[in-house]
Amino acid sequence: MTQWIAAIARGHNSGVCLLADGELVFATEEERFSRKKYDGGPYASIVKILDYTDKLDHLVIAHTQPLSDAGQVDFTGENVYTGLASKLGLIERNVENLWEHPQVTDYSHVHHKLHAACGLYRSGFESAVAVIVDGAGTFIPMRIGGQEEMTWELETIFKCSYPDNFKTLYKHQGGRGPWPGVEIPDFPAKREKEEGTYHLTLDDSAGIVKAYEAVTQYCGWQPIEAGKTMGLFPYGKPNDNIPEIYTDYDGMSFWKTTNRDVIVPTYPNGAMVNQGRFKELYTNPEEQNGDLTKLQSRRDMAYAIQTESQEMVLDLILKAVEISGEKNVILSGGYGLNCVANYWLLQELEHEDINLFVEPVSNDAGTALGAAYLHYHNLSKDATVRPHVHDLYTGPEYQYENDEILAVAEKYNATRVFEANHKDAVELITNKNIVALFQGKSEAGPRALGNRSILYDARDPEGKDHVNHVKRREYFRPFAGSILKEHVHDWFDLRGMDETPFMMYAVNCKEGIQERIPAIIHVDGTCRIQTVTSDQNKNYYDIIHEYYNQTDCPIIFNTSFNLGGEPLVETLDDALRTLANSLIEYLYLPEYGLIIEVRND
Repeated sequence: MTQWIAAIARGHNSGVCLLADGELVFATEEERFSRKKYDGGPYASIVKILDYTDKLDHLVIAHTQPLSDAGQVDFTGENVYTGLASKLGLIERNVENLWEHPQVTDYSHVHHKLHAACGLYRSGFESAVAVIVDGAGTFIPMRIGGQEEMTWELETIFKCSYPDNFKTLYKHQGGRGPWPGVEIPDFPAKREKEEGTYHLTLDDSAGIVKAYEAVTQYCGWQPIEAGKTMGLFPYGKPNDNIPEIYTDYDGMSFWKTTNRDVIVPTYPNGAMVNQGRFKELYTNPEEQNGDLTKLQSRRDMAYAIQTESQEMVLDLILKAVEISGEKNVILSGGYGLNCVANYWLLQELEHEDINLFVEPVSNDAGTALGAAYLHYHNLSKDATVRPHVHDLYTGPEYQYENDEILAVAEKYNATRVFEANHKDAVELITNKNIVALFQGKSEAGPRALGNRSILYDARDPEGKDHVNHVKRREYFRPFAGSILKEHVHDWFDLRGMDETPFMMYAVNCKEGIQERIPAIIHVDGTCRIQTVTSDQNKNYYDIIHEYYNQTDCPIIFNTSFNLGGEPLVETLDDALRTLANSLIEYLYLPEYGLIIEVRND
């Protein structure tokens, strides 16, 4: 009998992961079905489980707050997740006690540990030290100054190994305060359901990620849109009017903290730049037609947070290696998606004899993966080391009959549907047409890796502005490139890596390359690249190879198949609706040998 384990990540970037006998069946995010970016409450994703099994052996819940806070089903009072699972027949309803489900396990009290588990079981390491740099993890009540206060996980270090050993070595918790910062070198680990103690830092700071989110909001976006700040940072420069964002805390030896003169925490929602302290930086936005990113103050603050935060993460990694004795390092949590910092870390760690694995699904969707794998290994005690993650094509499977494709094309007023191959698609691209690519399973995480991608000609000097306009993105946002792996070292400096298949690094291009592919090289001479092999994605590899044959350029312009502010497309209907609502005219379906044209003249 197959053992089915499903895990749910409840919060932002919510999603579901399904394992069969410990092997991944699918992992997806709710936003792909709800069409609301970063969406929580993965109800539609739970329903997708029924495409694979009608019964679960175990349902595992991941979040930052207890399952009891998830909300209740009307009348029965069950929490909404076990209630939905039981209504679908995936788990048995306990008729004697609707609040207890023997098949359900709540891991919400160990949010950071789930980030670490996701990394360990996908790194190929038998043992490692995991560094989790996150916004606000598990809600942890603490007795401070004689009264109970709520605190949140900020940064954590774990020593971890197979089959299911995760030992907390260090944890930084923050809260509203104001409190004097304290260090407790021998804090009991009972809350983590561990024996022994760990080193605790407790203060009223915002933490690394929340400080980054504060600057993101200062630049005019939602705090969760930190990737935009990362894209803006090269437009900034050092600014003497900006004090250090992270400073030494009096009496604390292990860790720096955020400077409250610069960053004011507003837990549990985040933090904000101290507007009173930085009046000189709050230039009237009307001077730039309301676009805060045109203000040098915003650009300089983006520069400051990027450069200082990556220094903090480096210090944390070096401390993790020192206190654990491990040379294998896993980086996860929200900061792991910072591809600028990840590349810089490679340079700084070059002579440290450290093996760095950055978990490609570092956002909270990755905690569903971590919870599922951790629960499997808890139950089975299977110590077989899983191989390094091979690809991120983990979404549900889609197969369409030709008449279904034609029906969706007709629904969105397609101009024509015609037979085509890779050569035809590439000829459209080299003639300055944007071609969307839809095939196979959707990608996990926020990167398009050739299954839900928009392709263009990397050689076009106007390409960046053109595609940003079509996608309705900000002018400064850079684009990625997908390159045939065998050519990557002739074009880019990977700082010792053999490949970068998940777009986790913004790498330097080599001399003379920027002029050849101006559409995808950022202002600082970097490009977030994906190396591609035939084994990883045959259709996509062959498309890039055809582009290489026609242009003598082995790297193609690749960006996510969505419009600004929207999630990546999931279904064929999503794909054609995107064409119908934009200036993108061509959708290539390589598995079916078809191109669909939708003109909006």
